[in-house]
Formats: sequence, C-alpha cells, structure tokens
Amino acid sequence: MVDTINVIIGYDEREAVAFHTCVQSIISNTSCHVNITPLCLKNFSKYKENHKDGSNEFIYSRFLSPYLMNFEGWVLYLDGDMVCKGDLKKLWGLRNENYAIQVVKHNYKTKMNKKYFGNVNENYPRKNWSSVILWNCNHTANNCLIPGFVNKKSGAYLHRFKWLSDTQIGELDKVWNWLAIEYEDNQNANIVHYTLGTPCFDEFFDTSMSKYWKKYFKELLQGVGRKAKI
Repeated sequence: MVDTINVIIGYDEREAVAFHTCVQSIISNTSCHVNITPLCLKNFSKYKENHKDGSNEFIYSRFLSPYLMNFEGWVLYLDGDMVCKGDLKKLWGLRNENYAIQVVKHNYKTKMNKKYFGNVNENYPRKNWSSVILWNCNHTANNCLIPGFVNKKSGAYLHRFKWLSDTQIGELDKVWNWLAIEYEDNQNANIVHYTLGTPCFDEFFDTSMSKYWKKYFKELLQGVGRKAKI
C-alpha cells in the first residue's frame, strides 16, 4: 500500500505566495506521497462564511477539515504562513487513535500587538494551538464539525476546541509548530510558523527565521524559470 499523507493548507488570496511557498517546502522535504488541498473559501460551495472577524480567510473553515475528508482517515491541517523544513512523514507517524486531534500546546504571550495587514494580535487561551492540527477524522467527537455548526460557533469556542475534552487532545512537540519571532531562532524546527507575518510582507522580510521561507520561495521561482532576487 502506498504511504500517502493528506494535507489541507489554509489559502488566502491576499498572500497566495505564502501558500505556494509552503507547498514547495513540503514537496522538497517529504519522503512519501502527499495529497495537498488548498482550503479556499471561493471553492467551498457548501460553506459560506458568516463570521465578521478574523485575520485570514481560513480562520474558521479549518475546522471543517474532517468534513472535507468525509469523516474518514486522517488529515494534517496547516496554516498557509508556514514552511516545512522537516519530513512530514515523521509527523504523520505520530498519529494516535486515542485522540481526536493532536496539536502543539503553546503557552506564551505575544511580543507584538499588531501583525500582518495591521490586524490586532491579542493574547488568549490556547493561542496558536489550531494552526497545525493532526485530525483523526474517524473520531466520533469530531462528527459535529459540519458547516452549520462551525458557522454558529464563536472563534473562542472553535480555536479552544471546546467540543472536545482535554483528554481527547494529544500533544505534539513544539518543533512541529515553531513560532518565528515569538520563539528564539531554532535551526531544528521542523515547521516554522510565521504567525506574525510571512517574509512576503516588507515589514517581515528580514525578521527572525526568514531565511527558511526565502529558501523555498527561491526554489519556487526557479521552478518557473526565474532568477530569484531576494
């Protein structure tokens, strides 16, 4: 049987280059077959976003990942503002049927009160837990995650995984969702998350750990026959 990883990546057309750079990093470093799906609202006919807040277009639709998988198997959800330096096959190998989800359980205070597009950046419980999610789509606790349910629930409810008990949330090592700028530089991080802003934005072009994003962006440009000037 072919070893295949299912990945859903958040897509926001305002920073489309971030999505494509993330995909390039996965292709460069993953040692098995990967099915990659962009989570793009305009292609999502059965879900119409009713929430009026949110810093990106996938801030709520990510919770429909099990629904998109027909509540079967496993899928890895990633925010689009990341690069994967490590082999996702290793992360995929950490799946544990005892849990409904597995996430990095961050516990930090942000260093900046503003992030990309001038969005307010607040502290709140379980901040950034939902930016990398290893979903057990078979788990019955996730069966509630259908479009109508997600549209009715608040950001606080969804991003804190309030439909789950604490024992249903497994923990991943921080290296699988390392927060650039918020955490110190770490060359051993497997997934670097530019949560405050990807280096595609001028104000974040030369910030902490930006060299990794630039590396895969350069590969992306070379793939279309252009010399990267970064």
